[in-house]
Amino acid sequence: MADLKKPLDGIRVVDLTRVLSGPFCSMLLGDMGAEVIKVEPPGKGDPVRGQGTIKDGLSWYFASFNRNKKSVTLDLYADEGKALLAELIRDADVLVDNFRPGVLSKMGFDKARLDGLNPRLVTANISGYGSTGPMADLPAFDFIIQAMSGFMSVNGRADQEPMRSGQPITDLVGGLYAAFGIVSALRARDLNGRGQHVESALMNGILSFMAYLASEHLLTGQLPLRTGNNHPLVAPYGLYKARDGEVAVAASNDVVLRKFMRTIDLEDLLDDPRYDDNSKRFPLRDELKEIIDARMQDESQAHWIAALNAAGVPSGKVQDLGEVFSDPQVAAQEMVISVDHPGHGAVRMLGFPVKLSETPCEARLPAPELGAHDEEILGPLRDRLAQRTG
Repeated sequence: MADLKKPLDGIRVVDLTRVLSGPFCSMLLGDMGAEVIKVEPPGKGDPVRGQGTIKDGLSWYFASFNRNKKSVTLDLYADEGKALLAELIRDADVLVDNFRPGVLSKMGFDKARLDGLNPRLVTANISGYGSTGPMADLPAFDFIIQAMSGFMSVNGRADQEPMRSGQPITDLVGGLYAAFGIVSALRARDLNGRGQHVESALMNGILSFMAYLASEHLLTGQLPLRTGNNHPLVAPYGLYKARDGEVAVAASNDVVLRKFMRTIDLEDLLDDPRYDDNSKRFPLRDELKEIIDARMQDESQAHWIAALNAAGVPSGKVQDLGEVFSDPQVAAQEMVISVDHPGHGAVRMLGFPVKLSETPCEARLPAPELGAHDEEILGPLRDRLAQRTG
């Protein structure tokens, strides 16, 4: 496999992004083999370089989202910086930014200019709301998008305020969709000979994740209730109390439900006219939970998880991150990797969620020092500019 090319081998990405959604996108491209040139402002660079816990002068937050990249510094407000960016674009396959829509055009790189520099270029923008509509120019942040998209309205319990996701999910979804759009546009370029523009909006991305909550509302017009850890459509389903902690149980259909109830010796309940159909059980889910809790408290978490999974009922426990990163399944899937950063030591970070059998992802480069590749990448471009203008 050593002589096989990576999926994006030979693809050069000029990365104008910062913070999270864009760097996540470009990291995914780099993991698949692309050469990613991270363009940062002189001085402090990407703001995330100074965020999170700093160890030995390095932000592990930054390191975890900027592996497999090279860093150059350009002042994009200065003529030389713009001229060098233009040279980078001439040689690039992809240009990705997460500025507000229109900012790149104001910098002098509108569609006509980009087409003139490189008609095969795939451009991509990640924004909060997209490039059209009354909110296109508004500033956006993960927390605001979680609120505005309806995502927050369905999280939490009915008797509590709406809850945000603990992780910055809209940034991550936006970056993921951008990477998907970019590789799709590169394939279309192979077929049609021209690049095109890709848009990924955080609002659109997280809205697409609303799944059956959206389809039910579009059909019925009813607003989904916040149901906490209960399923909004199926009962029983959720967290149940064992002797020493809670067990997560996903009895997603009648077949699995019967296996669940049989395993915990409550199968007779399914013959009770009050509980013999999901439409009847659902309004009584709190009542059912009390009955199930009372039975499951006779045994331990470990007992029930083993018994239920053996019976074909998906179950597990709520693990904290310490438990997750000690989990042998996570280790077997190599979802924590260690990357050596010269001058900073080894950095542990999340691994590669997509497994390719023949051309697997790898951490070829650690997150770069600010401007570490200025001479390698910008030096020849300055020479080229000098020859052109001299």
